[in-house]
Amino acid sequence: MAQKAGLSQSAIVRIWHAFGLQPHRVENFKFSKDPQFVEKVRDIVGLYMNPPQRAVVLCVDEKSQVQALNRTQPILPLAPGVPARQSHDYERHGVTSLFAALDVASGVAISSCYRRHRHQEFLRFLEQIEASLPRGLEVHLVMDNYGTHKVKKVRAWLARHPRYHVHFTPTGASWLNLVERLFAEVTQRCVRRGSFTALRELEKAMLRYLDNRNRDPKPFVWTADADLILGKVGRLCERISDSGH
Repeated sequence: MAQKAGLSQSAIVRIWHAFGLQPHRVENFKFSKDPQFVEKVRDIVGLYMNPPQRAVVLCVDEKSQVQALNRTQPILPLAPGVPARQSHDYERHGVTSLFAALDVASGVAISSCYRRHRHQEFLRFLEQIEASLPRGLEVHLVMDNYGTHKVKKVRAWLARHPRYHVHFTPTGASWLNLVERLFAEVTQRCVRRGSFTALRELEKAMLRYLDNRNRDPKPFVWTADADLILGKVGRLCERISDSGH
């Protein structure tokens, strides 16, 4: 670029810094095509920032296809000035699904692992949630639009448990579900840092990590109100429109 513009490299760098430009970075975005996007954003963000009285708000989802990977060489622990190291190549030992329900207020997570990811497993997890919660509280479930969440038997279970109220995230907007932040933490601190010779080892490691986390839970605090989110979406739409695409 410096040669093309007839400027020195240091001049180009100063211009980039002055205007906050980072041409080496590219970020992805995805628009939700849900016709009720605005209403659903306001509904779910309202639950996070102003939860109802005598109720618990649970963010529920499944982290599917978690692979049990065994590194071909032992993981080398960190040393002064040297990060922990693990081999790039690995052996696969199967996949599992981590089901989790995150209590927004306390940060406590109800969790379980299943080898399959069907409505039957989701119903079993709903029963686990029901057994874990105190009586007398309304339960608000934040979930995405995955098919297993909407099958007839799941709808029937919810109808038999009228204290449960479901709030679906907009289609293509799973970032609105706070449990995704918990899954990212489990991936970074447990799954990617481990080496597992069997699927059961991986499942035990993830559940053990969440059990330890529950002993000193730290809730994720949602700070962006609905107006802020919708304003950013609106400005992005304007930029796309101005670009001519």
